[in-house]
Amino acid sequence: MFDESDLVYSKEHEWVFIDDDIAWVGITKYAVKKLGDIVYIDLPSQDALIVQGECVGEIESTKSVSEIYSPVSGRVIAVNEDVISSPGLLNSDSSVWLFKAECENIPELMDWGQYSEYTKE
Repeated sequence: MFDESDLVYSKEHEWVFIDDDIAWVGITKYAVKKLGDIVYIDLPSQDALIVQGECVGEIESTKSVSEIYSPVSGRVIAVNEDVISSPGLLNSDSSVWLFKAECENIPELMDWGQYSEYTKE
């Protein structure tokens, strides 16, 4: 759905696509690979106020449970119900978005080159 070069990335491995003041948020391929098979996801509710860097949900895999941190501040305007009912969608397609938020301001996050360097092993 999104090209990696059109996204920005957080150190907590969330990706963001910015369209005007709307942020589409998902988790990166790197995070999906590290987590393993995703079996459960909890996301913020629609109209929730979120703050950049704060926990807004969790993701559970067969290996572990991890928190989801918001890469933006603002108000959640949509939640991807498909990924809540079928979290395994993320196992095959990390471009699946988790939630959309109306941003108060656009955060400074890493571009694809910076994120690639950040995740080098």
